[in-house]
Amino acid sequence: MRYLVTNSVVTRCLLPSALPNEGARGKSFPPAGAGLNGRKDDWTGPRRSLGRSPLNQCFPASPVVVDLHMHTSCSHGTADVESMYLSARSKGLAVIGFSEHSPRPDGFVYPSDYREKLVRGLPDYLREVREIARRGAARGIEVLSGIEADYLRGYEAYTRDFLCGRDFDYVIGGLHFQGTWGFDADRADWDRLSRRERFGAYARYYDDLTAMCESGLFHIAAHPDLIKIFSIEDFKLWLDTDEAVSLLRRALTAVRDAGMLLEVSSAGLRKPCREIYPGPRIMTVATELGLDIAFASDAHCVDTPAFAFAELARYAASFGYTYSCIPTRGGQARRMPFSVPSP
Repeated sequence: MRYLVTNSVVTRCLLPSALPNEGARGKSFPPAGAGLNGRKDDWTGPRRSLGRSPLNQCFPASPVVVDLHMHTSCSHGTADVESMYLSARSKGLAVIGFSEHSPRPDGFVYPSDYREKLVRGLPDYLREVREIARRGAARGIEVLSGIEADYLRGYEAYTRDFLCGRDFDYVIGGLHFQGTWGFDADRADWDRLSRRERFGAYARYYDDLTAMCESGLFHIAAHPDLIKIFSIEDFKLWLDTDEAVSLLRRALTAVRDAGMLLEVSSAGLRKPCREIYPGPRIMTVATELGLDIAFASDAHCVDTPAFAFAELARYAASFGYTYSCIPTRGGQARRMPFSVPSP
């Protein structure tokens, strides 16, 4: 069973195994782990978007029941796959996306890093997610096996080599490093920066976001303003500059042109910035450009799957969104309507 997005409806339908882009107007994604030619040794990422069109709901809207971004103790999470699944299930999620970090090249490390544990444990983690997916299907719960891969400028071939031959349902692109500096690790790093230096870091972030999208390796752009995590007041000042307006629009246009989804994440509410990713200014531009969104908690413990999703739904709805999207193996984006809970 696959899902076809047309100009007016979301239709559950049987499709041939290779549906050309021209077959439907809407978001289009390749089978995970395969390039446009379907070979798993030729990863090229998402197909180009053919546009975004209004949705006439053909089934009732539900509260947010999709979370596409969760981590486990395979990296720096605190709970194993089984525990995270049970927690997500208890929150009423119908689509549960595991998206563990991918290994990074040597030299890209945090002060407290998990690379060796991740490399060692990744095969067992992937096996456990597949088993959980089998069990979930028996209960009517869809469990997806995604990955969050760091975009590291100049290391695109490294990322492509990692993705080749691995059977992921989708790939989230994350920006956490500038050079070898993990900028989201330590507030003290930011305390040492002048405002001018902070503004430079913000500019590089959106330049990297553009390059990440243009690489063609990813389906979802994670936490699109993570760079604000330790300096949100200066970040808001930077957003008022002509440079920011230009770089931000260029980056979000690249998201759209790459056929990617923009992640809307409640994780920022748990961070020092205390603001949803992305913030209102960025959501306004995303709406103007017609970007589709994917909901995420970026959960790292059993308390945070579907974290603050009622607030997330109200936030997205305030910008006119009525559905989120899920990349699918069938090559199309599945639109999932959501309802807005009362305050």
